[in-house]
Amino acid sequence: MMTPVPDPVAGLVAGPVAPAELERVWDLHTTSEFATRDVDATMATMTDDPVVLHVPTAMGARGRDAVRDFYRRWFVGHNAEDFTIAPLTRTTGRDRIVDEMLVSFTHDVPVPWILPSVAPTGRPLTVAVLAVVSFEGPLISGEHIYWDQASVLAQAGLIDPATVARLPFVTTSGPP
Repeated sequence: MMTPVPDPVAGLVAGPVAPAELERVWDLHTTSEFATRDVDATMATMTDDPVVLHVPTAMGARGRDAVRDFYRRWFVGHNAEDFTIAPLTRTTGRDRIVDEMLVSFTHDVPVPWILPSVAPTGRPLTVAVLAVVSFEGPLISGEHIYWDQASVLAQAGLIDPATVARLPFVTTSGPP
């Protein structure tokens, strides 16, 4: 038996969408991606012609069918069991949310959206991620996701340690 997909626009009236409503839809979207791992519920939060772009890896899709395929093949359900997202900052405007978050996980399974074609390294990774989320009415029309791929590669052990040692890290813990 299929679980009913929540309707993200239930109870909304026509006209401008309140920032709190945009945040509710975005939170439902990310919960569907990472907690319930439900592609249908994720897609229910999006317009008929969404765009998803993971800028560092140039992965993503345009159009409903292509985004659904991207989510199924590369993203939703393709994360480590210990995958966590810690919110850092959020800015919400009339038709856009910018979320800054800290993503952490152990690279003990393939995670193709952030390390495409890389076998699990067993290493812990923590990376700041920025999501620029656009809306048309109450639905998500686009996601542009950014992170520092060099940091991911260094933490995964895929950049020469001598090169990593020369990088100007600004954290108190030093190089990964």
